[in-house]
Amino acid sequence: MSKESIGIVLCVLAGVMILSATLRDAVVVRRLRRHGMRTCGVVVDNVRVNDGDGPSWVPVIAFTDRMGHRVEFSPQIRGTGMGLPTGRQVQVVYLADNPQVARVLMWRHMTGATLFLAFGAALFLSAAGLIILVG
Repeated sequence: MSKESIGIVLCVLAGVMILSATLRDAVVVRRLRRHGMRTCGVVVDNVRVNDGDGPSWVPVIAFTDRMGHRVEFSPQIRGTGMGLPTGRQVQVVYLADNPQVARVLMWRHMTGATLFLAFGAALFLSAAGLIILVG
């Protein structure tokens, strides 16, 4: 197997895996929009997380579900401009049967992860196509 073939296979596999994660996230967002319970939550803390890009701060949001249980979660999407200050009240949407599947009801938090994943999938699949065209 040539280097080009290996590159094509790896790019296609990565693209398909990321695309499947994109579709899964899109299904979750659709379920939240159609069947999600809406409530008010509060940012109770900002936790320091060390990842490959250095330390960052991730908000912890608490809300009470329809059964009266306190639920805490952290948004999936992080980065500059995504932070929420401690004490801020935010609208939250969650699934009644699984309150841990929750998102902040803001466009950037609802669809940001889906768009980021879709861009990554397109990038890998485009790289595979470019290898095919050049080779």
